[in-house]
Amino acid sequence: MSNDVKESFANDAPPAPAALAAKVRTLAPSMTRSMQRVAEAVAGDPAGCAALTVTGLAELTGTSEATVVRTARILGYPGYRDLRLALAGLAAQQQSGRAPAVTADIAVDDPIADVVAKLAYDEQQTLADTAAGLDTGQLGAAVHALAGARRVDVYGVGASGLVAQDLAQKLLRIGHVAHAHNDPHLAITNAVTLRSGDVAVSITHSGATGDVIEPLRVAFEHGATTIAITGRPDGPVSQYADHILTTSIARESELRPAAMSSRTSQLLVVDCLFVGVAQRTYETAAPALSASYEALAHRHASAPRGGRS
Repeated sequence: MSNDVKESFANDAPPAPAALAAKVRTLAPSMTRSMQRVAEAVAGDPAGCAALTVTGLAELTGTSEATVVRTARILGYPGYRDLRLALAGLAAQQQSGRAPAVTADIAVDDPIADVVAKLAYDEQQTLADTAAGLDTGQLGAAVHALAGARRVDVYGVGASGLVAQDLAQKLLRIGHVAHAHNDPHLAITNAVTLRSGDVAVSITHSGATGDVIEPLRVAFEHGATTIAITGRPDGPVSQYADHILTTSIARESELRPAAMSSRTSQLLVVDCLFVGVAQRTYETAAPALSASYEALAHRHASAPRGGRS
């Protein structure tokens, strides 16, 4: 996806001040180095940058005024003035004492209680970042496509394959025809049978996983509506996606692979899709959910006394 396209998505509504850091983490990898310097400066010192004119911020970051304005627009603000207001608001929030008291870096000798606290904090931050950066216009369009789909194919490998299975299973529970494919050969052979009225979903945090991009391309070329759930909205997967749902950038450490964080953000997007589809198809979704609960009820009955389940 080009920067011009990203600007058109971002300018629908300026993000709240709290969303600024999430926007920087999500979009910085796709920016030029000069724009990255501007983005990193405003995220790292919102109070200091809020006091600067566009000329002052350009001088601070060794860039031009045009670069500062363009960075503001890519981050979702109509102009630099709007970005300064957001920076002032973010600085006020930070000064109010709401900054987190825990970091998510896990050391090899951390007590298990600290591991729990750090993981919980990181999961919360991942969810907050994803929610802040999620384009609700794109989400609504994806929900509309899924709700009316004749068939849904979902592609994912590795940790993203587990998320693909989760989405397919959720859609099946409310009466939709949905299949998850983590075998790239089966994904492609199924994609060639998709047509207009069908939907294909690719889940790839990097936006560059060939095993899920290839079936999405085939589905796209055969007329299916295509959706990408990715942490890199500018990645190769975007070439074949009608709708792009952006997840937060994974924070990776020695004891916390990126797949753990990306899975959390992907599952939030999947849940948003599922609830949106269930809302739109409530008259059929509610009875289907009730029927599935009843069909499985006997499997959840209490085990006889003295026995083990």
